[in-house]
Amino acid sequence: MNLETHLRARRAEGRTLLVPYVTGGLGAGWLDVVRAVAAAGADAIEIGIPFSDPVMDGATIQEASQRALDLDATPAAIIADAASLDVDIPLVVMTYYNPVQHAGHQRFASSLAESGIDAAIVPDLPLDELDGWGEAADAAGIETVLLAAPTTTDERLRAICERSRGFVYGVALMGVTGERRALAAQAGEMGRRCKAVTDKPVLLGVGISTPEQACEAAESADGVIVGSALVRRLLQGGGPEAAATFVSELRSALDVRDAARASGDPT
Repeated sequence: MNLETHLRARRAEGRTLLVPYVTGGLGAGWLDVVRAVAAAGADAIEIGIPFSDPVMDGATIQEASQRALDLDATPAAIIADAASLDVDIPLVVMTYYNPVQHAGHQRFASSLAESGIDAAIVPDLPLDELDGWGEAADAAGIETVLLAAPTTTDERLRAICERSRGFVYGVALMGVTGERRALAAQAGEMGRRCKAVTDKPVLLGVGISTPEQACEAAESADGVIVGSALVRRLLQGGGPEAAATFVSELRSALDVRDAARASGDPT
């Protein structure tokens, strides 16, 4: 399934895009969590591949990654297990460059494609260093989603948006992932800057923690990525039902907002 085509089609329907993040390998039931989240209204799902040095991630996802590693989760096993997922929305892996390099660009990209994964986010692989992976991913039909930070210059932002596949990941704040009490002031500006230079779907992520914050972020972007708030519920013992409940709350809030906009109600 082509991620960008899918997200564009849903955006054209007037839908705010919702992409939850689930840590792969976090217990035997992690595949059921993905299925539950898909059924609860996600437009795509980001599957995190645990890594021992997750430089972009805060305490919650670091803990989830370590728990998964302690359970002997490996990139190869997570990718292979994902082949059993029968969801009807695109799947995106989020990983760091070390596992990609270790496996080899072509081998890693081919393994994703063989398991029905549509795209990849590699946050520590910047635009200038895509050679090798970018070519292998394109050849395998894997869309490489690039990130744009609040400090990104206008010139570089245009280049990132041009090269990104699937969607553009607008980082809503400077710092690592994690729940926040309020949406960062930088989020709206990040969304507006991205939208000004690309027609690709623009999603904001990092620090979006509640239905209210998701709606606020969506004012300047096409959708949101929500990770730590969902993963925390899993770490606290919640399973597929808890994950589905939270994603349903996000989806419902966004749907109410979308309906109000369609009716011309500014609220």
